[in-house]
Amino acid sequence: MAPQYGPRRARIAFSDSAAKQLENLTSEAEIHALDRALVVVSVDPDIGDPIPGDAAGPQLREYADEVERVRLLYWVTALRTVVVVAYLEV
Repeated sequence: MAPQYGPRRARIAFSDSAAKQLENLTSEAEIHALDRALVVVSVDPDIGDPIPGDAAGPQLREYADEVERVRLLYWVTALRTVVVVAYLEV
C-alpha cells in the first residue's frame, strides 16, 4: 500500500525587510503567533485577500489571523513559494 501524503505545503521565504522584522521578535508569544500564521499560509497560499495594485508587480495578498492578532503581507511565486513581505501585529 502506497503511503498517503497530504497536500504539499508552499515553501516560505522572507524579503529583506521581513527578515529584519524577524530579528526583532523577542517574546515566545510573538514567535508562536507568527509560526501559526505561516503554517496557515503555507498550507493554503490563496487564503489571503488580494491587495489592489497594478499588474506590473507581483499580486500582494494579506492574511489576517484575528485570534493571534497577526497580519502577513505576501506574494506567491509561480512555483508556489510564499514570499513574506511584512509581518504586522494588529
